[in-house]
Amino acid sequence: MLTEKFSKTTSLLLIATIALAMASTVSAAAGEMNEKTGLPAFLSDGLENDSLELVTFFLFFVGYISMGAAFVFFMSERSNVAPQFRTTMTISALIVGIAAFHYYYMRGVYADFGVVSIEYRYMDWIITVPLMALKFPSLVGKEAITDKKVAGLGFTGICFTGALIMIGFGYLGEAGLLSPIPALLLGGMGWAMIIVATGTPWTDGLGVDNSKISEELLWSANALRWFIVVGWIIYPLGYLFSPEVSLIDIDNGAEIMAVAYNIADIINKIGFGIVAWMGAKKATEALAAAE
Repeated sequence: MLTEKFSKTTSLLLIATIALAMASTVSAAAGEMNEKTGLPAFLSDGLENDSLELVTFFLFFVGYISMGAAFVFFMSERSNVAPQFRTTMTISALIVGIAAFHYYYMRGVYADFGVVSIEYRYMDWIITVPLMALKFPSLVGKEAITDKKVAGLGFTGICFTGALIMIGFGYLGEAGLLSPIPALLLGGMGWAMIIVATGTPWTDGLGVDNSKISEELLWSANALRWFIVVGWIIYPLGYLFSPEVSLIDIDNGAEIMAVAYNIADIINKIGFGIVAWMGAKKATEALAAAE
């Protein structure tokens, strides 16, 4: 009983914190308006005639609002699933909650300086991508995670190392610290490591045994794999337009990159949590029916 009360109190505090942050942001944005466009004054006049820049700004805005809303949803639903799935809901909430704050700052940098920040972007990814990989064992259960190892690394080690490789080399390429093509290929190796560990919608992973995943959770596990195998393809496509990378050198490459990354984040981070929640709810109902 004490643990349950503590959990509910923590959830309410976290929800209240992000709600206050979002409210103060909206309040600040609404303080002064551009008379010609009806947009907040912090949106520079140079954006008025460029629709792609307007789309980029609004996607940053939609990004942190939708991530914040998803955070509230996942935390509120945490108490509506069986205890063994509450860690999954907490991880889902952490992913979108962390992303909401980073999107708030990325929106501010873009609105004030007209610059797409890769630093805040990679700060977000270096935290949230490993958390996304952790969602597998928390959802499917320890029994479905195999003991197979590669170079002494088990499921968690492979996923964390793969995430660090993927994000690390991506940053080196976008920051101009490494040639862009080798950075892209080496980052792709990290992505491949995560796919090998978690599996695909058609195959077991090195670290996951499908036969030990309950029927109620198998659909969600495969949906998570779809996000990793297919949904994450949007990220390297956005990378190609990065101004420092310049593999596709066109005007407004930074905005195209930002639009691709923002859409990918909204789809993958929120979608990742939604399918995990659906599986957890279905499994919770099955457990209740069996009692």
